[in-house]
Amino acid sequence: MTLDAILIYIAGVWLLVGAVFALVGSIGLLRFSDAMTRLHAPTKVGTVGIGALLLAAMIHAFVTGDGSIHELLIMSFLFVTAPISANFIAKVHIHRRTCETPPDPLKDKTWSTLNVPQDKSQAVKVEA
Repeated sequence: MTLDAILIYIAGVWLLVGAVFALVGSIGLLRFSDAMTRLHAPTKVGTVGIGALLLAAMIHAFVTGDGSIHELLIMSFLFVTAPISANFIAKVHIHRRTCETPPDPLKDKTWSTLNVPQDKSQAVKVEA
């Protein structure tokens, strides 16, 4: 078996991985009930599924001698933009109260801030 044949099989495996993620994401988009749970399925397809398909295309392009890094640029763009856009869509749903809202933060003044007391005795102990 030559290196070209092995790389073609590896590209085929990545095609199957990408196709499985796309299928599962499509089924999840149709089956989930509300917008927040539906948001989870396409973001996984956008990152892992499309990433696997583009990786297969990149491997095939290098095997055939038409090497290109356009797919790498597309993957990096998708990996950066898909989670950010999903986060913004989730925030819109939370602020419009069209979904179940997360619980309120604890009554601790240092939660999610840089306001950390210098003295450990001033720290508020929160019981779970």
